[in-house]
Amino acid sequence: MSGEGDRSGGYDLSAPERFTVGTVGPVGQRLFLLQCRQGPILLTLKIEKQQVSVLSDYLARIVRGQTRPGHLPDDPELALEEPNEPAWAVGTIGVSYDEADDRVVIVIEELVPEGEAGAIARLSVTREQAAAFAIHATRLVQSGRPPCPLCGSPLDPSGHECPRTNGHRPPAT
Repeated sequence: MSGEGDRSGGYDLSAPERFTVGTVGPVGQRLFLLQCRQGPILLTLKIEKQQVSVLSDYLARIVRGQTRPGHLPDDPELALEEPNEPAWAVGTIGVSYDEADDRVVIVIEELVPEGEAGAIARLSVTREQAAAFAIHATRLVQSGRPPCPLCGSPLDPSGHECPRTNGHRPPAT
């Protein structure tokens, strides 16, 4: 069921075996993908780099606020699975911690035009999965293009026309 979403309700993955993020393509043109597997269901979603960064920071804060997690999944367990065609693009993300089940609950809504209903995915992951995701995602985001020291936008290998220089300096490299 990879790439196929139930448009009426979406996904409810209450005990996924895998929860990860990865990229496809070269640095500067990477497509970020969030992936979750529960049994035969492989959910792959297109997610923006900034969303990955914010989600990993938030998950790290939640995990730090709880007792130390157990064994974290290894890097090979965090690689993207094939096929990795996204079912839809991520719009909004909500995160909470369910103390009763000791799970981090992530609700992801599809990016759709205003006024339209989109798919929803509800993922209930372990603290270990959340911690491993946060570490892996942070490394992934940091492995991209370095940020411009003036505006924070990614620097391209060919240079960067920084909006903060207002055309008065050559592009920062």
